[in-house]
Amino acid sequence: MADFLAVTFDGADDAAAALRSIRSIQSAGRIGLEDTAVVRKDAAGKVTVDNEASSGTETGAVVGAVLGGLLFAVFPVAGIVAGAAAGGLIGRSAAGGIDGKFVKEVGDDLPPNGSALFLQLKPNSDTGLLVGALGQYKGRVRQTSLPDEVETALDESLR
Repeated sequence: MADFLAVTFDGADDAAAALRSIRSIQSAGRIGLEDTAVVRKDAAGKVTVDNEASSGTETGAVVGAVLGGLLFAVFPVAGIVAGAAAGGLIGRSAAGGIDGKFVKEVGDDLPPNGSALFLQLKPNSDTGLLVGALGQYKGRVRQTSLPDEVETALDESLR
């Protein structure tokens, strides 16, 4: 089962910067991300959400495109497009992903010019590297399903 982490920051660009740091570790294969979201609140209070597709949606789209291409050999382009769309919808509904209601709630609670980072980690991700990557930013753990000792280490590193 995937672990979840939500961290809030006082700076508008801190969540996006933290995600870039985590992505660099992900490219080395030490952390796996199933889903991510970055939320920003501007000085006027407008909230924007950048939600990346979850791996379930991506996998569903690829599988759907392949099946669509096979099933609709007479109309291959239409079959691939229809299959990818259907597969993506199936993958999105089957995969948990990050709860949109919770993302909205956190976004509404952010201070002006604040930001939040939401991560859904794949099993066996190196949480020590995650703690290290987030340690260069000042933030607060809003919610997590990570073990207590990892949450404590995150809290201390984000101060």
